[in-house]
Amino acid sequence: MTLVVSEIDKLAGIECYCTSFAGTGGSIKQGSEGFRVSELVDESLAGSMSPAFDDRHRYPLYVLEKHDIDSNHALFEIERECRIKLRVMGIKDAKAVTMQYAGADRVMRNPPAELKSRHTHLTLKGFTRRPLGKEFLAGNRFEIAIHDPRSQDLSGFIHEIGMVGNFYGLQRFGSERLVTHLVGREIVKRNFGRAVELLLSYTTEYDTSASTEIRSKSADPGSYRQVLRMLPKGMDIERQVLSALVAGKDAVSALRAVPITIRRLFVQAYQAYIFNKCMSAAVMNGEGLLEPAAGDLCFEMEGPATFGRIIKYDPASKANMVPAIRMAGYTLQPGKGRFENITRAVLQEEGVTAKDFYIKEMQELSHQGGFRQAPLWCMDFSYKQNPLAVSFKLPKGSYATTLLREIIKPQDPIRSGF
Repeated sequence: MTLVVSEIDKLAGIECYCTSFAGTGGSIKQGSEGFRVSELVDESLAGSMSPAFDDRHRYPLYVLEKHDIDSNHALFEIERECRIKLRVMGIKDAKAVTMQYAGADRVMRNPPAELKSRHTHLTLKGFTRRPLGKEFLAGNRFEIAIHDPRSQDLSGFIHEIGMVGNFYGLQRFGSERLVTHLVGREIVKRNFGRAVELLLSYTTEYDTSASTEIRSKSADPGSYRQVLRMLPKGMDIERQVLSALVAGKDAVSALRAVPITIRRLFVQAYQAYIFNKCMSAAVMNGEGLLEPAAGDLCFEMEGPATFGRIIKYDPASKANMVPAIRMAGYTLQPGKGRFENITRAVLQEEGVTAKDFYIKEMQELSHQGGFRQAPLWCMDFSYKQNPLAVSFKLPKGSYATTLLREIIKPQDPIRSGF
Protein backbone atom coordinates (compact mmCIF):
# COMPACT_ATOMS: atom_id res chain seq x y z
CA MET A 1 0.00 0.00 0.00
CA THR A 2 1.36 3.42 -0.98
CA LEU A 3 0.75 6.05 1.65
CA VAL A 4 0.19 9.42 -0.02
CA VAL A 5 1.48 12.47 1.82
CA SER A 6 -0.76 15.53 1.69
CA GLU A 7 0.38 18.71 -0.02
CA ILE A 8 0.11 20.77 3.16
CA ASP A 9 2.41 18.33 4.96
CA LYS A 10 4.95 18.79 2.17
CA LEU A 11 4.71 22.58 2.53
CA ALA A 12 5.84 22.10 6.15
CA GLY A 13 8.77 19.95 5.03
CA ILE A 14 7.08 16.65 6.03
CA GLU A 15 7.51 14.58 2.88
CA CYS A 16 6.94 11.03 4.06
CA TYR A 17 5.46 8.72 6.66
CA CYS A 18 7.71 6.81 9.03
CA THR A 19 5.50 3.76 9.52
CA SER A 20 3.79 1.32 7.16
CA PHE A 21 0.65 1.20 9.34
CA ALA A 22 -2.34 1.73 7.03
CA GLY A 23 -4.01 4.25 9.32
CA THR A 24 -7.32 4.37 11.14
CA GLY A 25 -8.73 7.35 9.26
CA GLY A 26 -11.00 9.70 11.16
CA SER A 27 -10.40 13.10 12.70
CA ILE A 28 -9.39 14.88 15.90
CA LYS A 29 -10.36 18.14 17.65
CA GLN A 30 -14.05 18.05 16.80
CA GLY A 31 -14.43 19.66 20.22
CA SER A 32 -11.92 20.89 22.77
CA GLU A 33 -12.95 18.19 25.25
CA GLY A 34 -11.64 15.50 22.90
CA PHE A 35 -8.09 16.84 23.01
CA ARG A 36 -6.71 17.22 26.52
CA VAL A 37 -3.15 18.21 27.41
CA SER A 38 -1.52 18.35 30.85
CA GLU A 39 2.01 19.57 31.53
CA LEU A 40 4.55 17.28 33.19
CA VAL A 41 7.09 19.18 35.26
CA ASP A 42 10.54 18.38 36.56
CA GLU A 43 10.73 17.32 40.21
CA SER A 44 12.91 20.36 40.89
CA LEU A 45 9.86 22.62 40.50
CA ALA A 46 8.18 21.02 43.52
CA GLY A 47 11.44 21.34 45.42
CA SER A 48 11.64 25.06 44.76
CA MET A 49 8.03 25.83 45.71
CA SER A 50 6.31 26.80 48.94
CA PRO A 51 2.54 26.99 49.55
CA ALA A 52 3.00 30.37 51.21
CA PHE A 53 4.96 33.57 50.53
CA ASP A 54 8.22 33.95 52.47
CA ASP A 55 11.65 35.58 52.09
CA ARG A 56 12.84 32.81 49.72
CA HIS A 57 9.61 32.03 47.87
CA ARG A 58 8.28 35.26 46.39
CA TYR A 59 7.05 34.56 42.84
CA PRO A 60 3.44 33.33 42.45
CA LEU A 61 2.82 30.15 40.48
CA TYR A 62 -0.60 29.42 39.00
CA VAL A 63 -2.24 26.40 37.42
CA LEU A 64 -3.68 27.69 34.16
CA GLU A 65 -6.58 25.82 32.59
CA LYS A 66 -7.67 27.11 29.18
CA HIS A 67 -9.84 26.17 26.22
CA ASP A 68 -10.29 27.38 22.64
CA ILE A 69 -7.33 29.77 22.77
CA ASP A 70 -3.58 29.29 22.29
CA SER A 71 -1.18 30.03 25.12
CA ASN A 72 0.18 33.31 23.73
CA HIS A 73 -3.26 34.80 23.22
CA ALA A 74 -4.37 33.43 26.59
CA LEU A 75 -1.60 35.43 28.27
CA PHE A 76 -2.66 38.58 26.38
CA GLU A 77 -6.27 37.95 27.48
CA ILE A 78 -5.25 37.43 31.13
CA GLU A 79 -3.18 40.62 31.13
CA ARG A 80 -6.05 42.59 29.56
CA GLU A 81 -8.90 41.19 31.67
CA CYS A 82 -7.18 40.29 34.96
CA ARG A 83 -4.45 42.96 35.02
CA ILE A 84 -1.66 40.49 35.73
CA LYS A 85 1.27 39.63 33.46
CA LEU A 86 2.31 35.97 33.44
CA ARG A 87 4.63 33.66 31.54
CA VAL A 88 4.32 29.98 30.64
CA MET A 89 6.84 27.24 29.90
CA GLY A 90 5.29 25.85 26.72
CA ILE A 91 2.88 26.93 23.99
CA LYS A 92 -0.35 24.94 23.89
CA ASP A 93 -2.76 24.73 20.95
CA ALA A 94 -6.07 26.59 20.82
CA LYS A 95 -8.22 23.59 19.87
CA ALA A 96 -7.78 21.78 23.17
CA VAL A 97 -8.46 21.79 26.88
CA THR A 98 -5.06 22.29 28.48
CA MET A 99 -3.55 22.44 31.95
CA GLN A 100 -0.22 24.19 32.33
CA TYR A 101 1.69 26.32 34.78
CA ALA A 102 1.95 30.11 34.64
CA GLY A 103 4.17 32.33 36.77
CA ALA A 104 4.80 36.02 37.34
CA ASP A 105 8.14 37.73 36.74
CA ARG A 106 7.71 40.09 39.69
CA VAL A 107 7.47 39.56 43.43
CA MET A 108 3.85 39.49 44.66
CA ARG A 109 3.13 39.09 48.36
CA ASN A 110 -0.67 38.83 48.10
CA PRO A 111 -1.61 37.71 44.59
CA PRO A 112 -5.22 36.71 43.83
CA ALA A 113 -5.97 33.10 44.78
CA GLU A 114 -8.14 32.65 41.71
CA LEU A 115 -8.52 34.46 38.39
CA LYS A 116 -10.85 34.01 35.45
CA SER A 117 -10.97 35.39 31.93
CA ARG A 118 -13.12 34.47 28.97
CA HIS A 119 -11.09 31.37 28.04
CA THR A 120 -9.01 30.74 31.17
CA HIS A 121 -9.18 29.78 34.83
CA LEU A 122 -6.17 30.33 37.09
CA THR A 123 -5.65 28.83 40.55
CA LEU A 124 -2.77 29.87 42.79
CA LYS A 125 -0.52 26.85 43.43
CA GLY A 126 2.15 28.47 45.58
CA PHE A 127 5.34 30.53 45.36
CA THR A 128 8.70 29.79 43.72
CA ARG A 129 12.21 30.98 44.49
CA ARG A 130 12.69 32.45 41.03
CA PRO A 131 10.44 33.22 38.05
CA LEU A 132 9.07 30.22 36.16
CA GLY A 133 11.49 29.00 33.47
CA LYS A 134 11.40 26.49 30.63
CA GLU A 135 13.93 24.32 32.44
CA PHE A 136 11.13 23.07 34.71
CA LEU A 137 9.09 21.62 31.84
CA ALA A 138 9.59 17.87 31.31
CA GLY A 139 6.85 17.08 28.79
CA ASN A 140 3.12 16.68 28.30
CA ARG A 141 0.46 14.02 28.80
CA PHE A 142 -2.19 13.71 26.08
CA GLU A 143 -5.66 12.16 26.06
CA ILE A 144 -7.15 12.36 22.56
CA ALA A 145 -10.34 11.07 20.95
CA ILE A 146 -10.25 9.91 17.32
CA HIS A 147 -13.64 10.50 15.74
CA ASP A 148 -15.24 8.35 13.01
CA PRO A 149 -12.29 6.00 12.35
CA ARG A 150 -12.67 3.29 9.72
CA SER A 151 -10.57 1.00 11.95
CA GLN A 152 -10.01 0.85 15.71
CA ASP A 153 -7.18 -1.70 15.76
CA LEU A 154 -3.84 -0.10 16.65
CA SER A 155 -1.95 -3.30 17.40
CA GLY A 156 0.04 -3.00 14.17
CA PHE A 157 0.98 0.59 14.90
CA ILE A 158 2.31 -0.20 18.37
CA HIS A 159 5.02 -2.40 16.82
CA GLU A 160 6.25 0.56 14.73
CA ILE A 161 5.93 3.35 17.26
CA GLY A 162 9.70 3.61 17.74
CA MET A 163 10.15 4.41 14.04
CA VAL A 164 8.29 7.73 14.18
CA GLY A 165 10.44 10.80 13.53
CA ASN A 166 10.28 13.86 15.76
CA PHE A 167 8.73 16.14 13.12
CA TYR A 168 7.41 19.57 14.01
CA GLY A 169 3.62 19.54 13.59
CA LEU A 170 1.61 21.79 11.30
CA GLN A 171 0.59 24.09 14.15
CA ARG A 172 4.26 25.16 14.39
CA PHE A 173 3.80 26.79 10.99
CA GLY A 174 0.31 28.23 11.33
CA SER A 175 -1.84 25.13 10.58
CA GLU A 176 -4.35 26.00 7.84
CA ARG A 177 -2.49 29.24 7.09
CA LEU A 178 1.00 27.83 6.70
CA VAL A 179 2.86 31.14 6.58
CA THR A 180 4.98 31.47 9.74
CA HIS A 181 8.08 29.80 8.31
CA LEU A 182 7.69 31.67 5.01
CA VAL A 183 7.88 34.95 6.92
CA GLY A 184 10.88 33.59 8.83
CA ARG A 185 12.66 32.60 5.61
CA GLU A 186 12.36 36.15 4.26
CA ILE A 187 13.60 37.62 7.55
CA VAL A 188 16.66 35.34 7.47
CA LYS A 189 17.27 36.40 3.86
CA ARG A 190 16.86 40.09 4.87
CA ASN A 191 13.82 40.51 2.61
CA PHE A 192 11.88 42.39 5.30
CA GLY A 193 9.40 43.98 2.90
CA ARG A 194 8.53 40.59 1.47
CA ALA A 195 8.15 39.20 5.01
CA VAL A 196 5.56 41.89 5.77
CA GLU A 197 3.79 41.25 2.45
CA LEU A 198 3.48 37.52 3.18
CA LEU A 199 2.30 38.11 6.74
CA LEU A 200 -0.50 40.36 5.48
CA SER A 201 -1.55 38.84 2.16
CA TYR A 202 -0.65 35.13 2.01
CA THR A 203 -3.71 32.91 1.55
CA THR A 204 -4.46 29.19 1.29
CA GLU A 205 -7.40 27.10 0.14
CA TYR A 206 -8.62 27.04 3.74
CA ASP A 207 -9.14 30.81 3.98
CA THR A 208 -12.70 32.09 4.07
CA SER A 209 -13.91 34.32 1.25
CA ALA A 210 -13.91 37.30 3.62
CA SER A 211 -10.31 36.60 4.68
CA THR A 212 -9.23 36.16 1.07
CA GLU A 213 -10.76 39.51 0.13
CA ILE A 214 -9.03 41.30 3.00
CA ARG A 215 -5.68 39.70 2.23
CA SER A 216 -5.91 40.47 -1.50
CA LYS A 217 -6.37 44.16 -0.62
CA SER A 218 -3.45 43.94 1.81
CA ALA A 219 -1.10 43.33 -1.11
CA ASP A 220 -1.64 46.99 -2.18
CA PRO A 221 0.06 49.55 0.11
CA GLY A 222 -2.43 52.13 -1.12
CA SER A 223 -5.23 50.12 0.53
CA TYR A 224 -3.67 49.81 3.98
CA ARG A 225 -6.00 52.34 5.64
CA GLN A 226 -9.07 50.71 4.11
CA VAL A 227 -7.91 47.23 5.14
CA LEU A 228 -7.24 48.42 8.69
CA ARG A 229 -10.91 49.37 8.98
CA MET A 230 -11.99 45.99 7.59
CA LEU A 231 -9.93 43.76 9.89
CA PRO A 232 -11.92 41.45 12.18
CA LYS A 233 -10.94 41.12 15.84
CA GLY A 234 -9.14 37.82 15.24
CA MET A 235 -6.54 39.41 12.94
CA ASP A 236 -4.72 41.14 15.80
CA ILE A 237 -1.21 40.54 14.41
CA GLU A 238 -2.19 42.01 11.05
CA ARG A 239 -3.70 45.02 12.81
CA GLN A 240 -0.48 45.71 14.66
CA VAL A 241 1.60 45.49 11.48
CA LEU A 242 -0.78 47.59 9.38
CA SER A 243 -1.07 50.25 12.07
CA ALA A 244 2.71 50.66 12.00
CA LEU A 245 2.76 50.86 8.21
CA VAL A 246 -0.05 53.42 8.12
CA ALA A 247 1.93 55.47 10.64
CA GLY A 248 4.80 55.58 8.15
CA LYS A 249 7.05 52.98 9.77
CA ASP A 250 9.40 50.84 7.66
CA ALA A 251 9.14 47.05 7.27
CA VAL A 252 11.47 46.24 10.19
CA SER A 253 9.56 48.55 12.52
CA ALA A 254 6.26 47.06 11.32
CA LEU A 255 7.49 43.55 12.14
CA ARG A 256 8.62 44.80 15.54
CA ALA A 257 5.04 45.90 16.23
CA VAL A 258 4.29 42.18 16.65
CA PRO A 259 4.77 41.01 20.29
CA ILE A 260 8.22 39.50 20.79
CA THR A 261 6.87 36.10 21.88
CA ILE A 262 5.11 35.74 18.52
CA ARG A 263 7.78 37.54 16.48
CA ARG A 264 10.41 35.01 17.51
CA LEU A 265 8.23 32.21 16.16
CA PHE A 266 8.91 33.36 12.58
CA VAL A 267 12.61 32.43 12.51
CA GLN A 268 12.03 29.45 14.80
CA ALA A 269 9.41 28.12 12.37
CA TYR A 270 11.90 28.41 9.52
CA GLN A 271 14.40 26.42 11.58
CA ALA A 272 11.64 23.84 12.15
CA TYR A 273 10.99 23.64 8.40
CA ILE A 274 14.68 22.95 7.74
CA PHE A 275 14.63 20.28 10.46
CA ASN A 276 11.55 18.63 8.91
CA LYS A 277 13.23 18.59 5.49
CA CYS A 278 16.28 16.94 7.05
CA MET A 279 14.12 14.39 8.88
CA SER A 280 12.16 13.58 5.71
CA ALA A 281 15.33 12.96 3.72
CA ALA A 282 16.76 10.78 6.49
CA VAL A 283 13.63 8.61 6.68
CA MET A 284 13.38 8.27 2.90
CA ASN A 285 17.08 7.32 2.82
CA GLY A 286 16.35 4.49 5.26
CA GLU A 287 18.30 5.99 8.17
CA GLY A 288 17.47 4.49 11.54
CA LEU A 289 16.29 7.13 13.98
CA LEU A 290 16.38 5.25 17.26
CA GLU A 291 19.81 3.66 17.09
CA PRO A 292 22.94 5.84 16.76
CA ALA A 293 25.45 5.29 13.95
CA ALA A 294 29.07 6.26 13.38
CA GLY A 295 29.55 10.03 13.24
CA ASP A 296 26.27 10.80 15.02
CA LEU A 297 25.93 13.35 17.75
CA CYS A 298 23.63 12.06 20.49
CA PHE A 299 21.78 13.05 23.61
CA GLU A 300 23.00 11.15 26.63
CA MET A 301 19.92 9.86 28.41
CA GLU A 302 19.75 10.85 32.08
CA GLY A 303 16.43 9.13 32.75
CA PRO A 304 13.47 7.53 30.98
CA ALA A 305 12.74 10.75 29.08
CA THR A 306 15.44 13.18 30.18
CA PHE A 307 17.81 14.24 27.43
CA GLY A 308 21.17 15.31 28.84
CA ARG A 309 24.37 16.58 27.32
CA ILE A 310 25.34 16.18 23.68
CA ILE A 311 28.07 13.58 23.08
CA LYS A 312 29.59 11.98 20.02
CA TYR A 313 28.52 8.41 19.44
CA ASP A 314 31.01 5.88 20.75
CA PRO A 315 30.07 2.23 20.13
CA ALA A 316 32.23 1.23 23.10
CA SER A 317 30.35 3.52 25.49
CA LYS A 318 27.82 2.00 27.88
CA ALA A 319 25.82 5.23 28.04
CA ASN A 320 22.26 5.26 26.73
CA MET A 321 22.23 7.54 23.68
CA VAL A 322 19.60 8.91 21.31
CA PRO A 323 20.56 10.40 17.91
CA ALA A 324 20.37 14.19 17.78
CA ILE A 325 20.00 16.53 14.82
CA ARG A 326 21.61 19.97 14.74
CA MET A 327 19.16 22.82 14.27
CA ALA A 328 20.01 25.56 11.79
CA GLY A 329 21.51 28.62 13.46
CA TYR A 330 24.47 30.98 13.33
CA THR A 331 26.71 28.64 15.38
CA LEU A 332 26.01 25.67 13.09
CA GLN A 333 29.21 24.02 11.92
CA PRO A 334 28.07 20.83 10.22
CA GLY A 335 30.36 17.88 10.75
CA LYS A 336 30.37 14.65 8.78
CA GLY A 337 27.52 12.82 10.46
CA ARG A 338 24.61 11.45 8.44
CA PHE A 339 22.10 14.09 9.60
CA GLU A 340 24.58 16.95 9.31
CA ASN A 341 25.27 16.12 5.67
CA ILE A 342 21.54 16.31 4.97
CA THR A 343 21.14 19.62 6.82
CA ARG A 344 24.02 21.09 4.81
CA ALA A 345 22.29 20.06 1.58
CA VAL A 346 18.96 21.55 2.72
CA LEU A 347 20.62 24.89 3.55
CA GLN A 348 22.25 24.97 0.12
CA GLU A 349 18.90 24.23 -1.51
CA GLU A 350 17.32 27.06 0.50
CA GLY A 351 20.08 29.48 -0.48
CA VAL A 352 20.99 30.38 3.11
CA THR A 353 24.05 29.90 5.30
CA ALA A 354 24.43 29.40 9.03
CA LYS A 355 25.62 32.98 9.56
CA ASP A 356 22.39 34.30 8.00
CA PHE A 357 20.63 33.35 11.24
CA TYR A 358 22.48 36.19 12.96
CA ILE A 359 20.16 39.03 12.00
CA LYS A 360 21.86 42.31 12.92
CA GLU A 361 18.85 44.32 11.75
CA MET A 362 16.63 42.44 14.22
CA GLN A 363 19.03 40.92 16.70
CA GLU A 364 16.21 39.74 18.96
CA LEU A 365 15.29 37.22 16.23
CA SER A 366 18.81 35.84 15.81
CA HIS A 367 19.15 32.17 16.71
CA GLN A 368 22.31 30.21 17.40
CA GLY A 369 20.79 26.80 16.72
CA GLY A 370 20.79 23.84 19.07
CA PHE A 371 19.85 20.17 18.94
CA ARG A 372 16.66 18.13 18.71
CA GLN A 373 16.24 14.38 19.20
CA ALA A 374 15.65 12.45 15.96
CA PRO A 375 13.01 9.93 17.17
CA LEU A 376 9.66 10.89 18.67
CA TRP A 377 10.18 9.62 22.23
CA CYS A 378 6.71 8.34 23.07
CA MET A 379 6.02 6.89 26.54
CA ASP A 380 3.10 5.09 28.17
CA PHE A 381 1.14 4.74 24.94
CA SER A 382 -2.24 3.07 25.30
CA TYR A 383 -5.57 3.07 23.53
CA LYS A 384 -9.15 2.05 24.05
CA GLN A 385 -11.92 1.27 21.58
CA ASN A 386 -15.60 2.15 21.20
CA PRO A 387 -15.02 5.07 21.03
CA LEU A 388 -11.38 5.11 19.92
CA ALA A 389 -9.09 7.20 22.12
CA VAL A 390 -5.34 7.26 22.73
CA SER A 391 -3.23 8.47 25.64
CA PHE A 392 0.53 8.94 25.84
CA LYS A 393 3.35 11.15 27.11
CA LEU A 394 5.86 13.13 25.05
CA PRO A 395 8.95 15.13 26.07
CA LYS A 396 8.78 18.91 25.84
CA GLY A 397 8.99 20.26 22.29
CA SER A 398 7.46 17.17 20.66
CA TYR A 399 4.08 17.26 18.94
CA ALA A 400 1.15 14.96 19.63
CA THR A 401 -0.09 15.60 16.10
CA THR A 402 3.12 14.03 14.74
CA LEU A 403 2.16 10.74 16.40
CA LEU A 404 -1.52 11.11 15.47
CA ARG A 405 -0.59 11.73 11.83
CA GLU A 406 1.07 8.30 11.73
CA ILE A 407 -1.98 6.71 13.40
CA ILE A 408 -4.71 8.35 11.29
CA LYS A 409 -2.85 8.89 7.97
CA PRO A 410 -5.18 11.80 7.08
CA GLN A 411 -5.80 12.62 3.42
CA ASP A 412 -6.53 16.24 4.35
CA PRO A 413 -4.88 17.05 7.70
CA ILE A 414 -6.58 20.41 8.16
CA ARG A 415 -10.09 19.06 7.62
CA SER A 416 -9.14 16.14 9.88
CA GLY A 417 -8.38 18.55 12.74
CA PHE A 418 -4.58 18.80 12.50
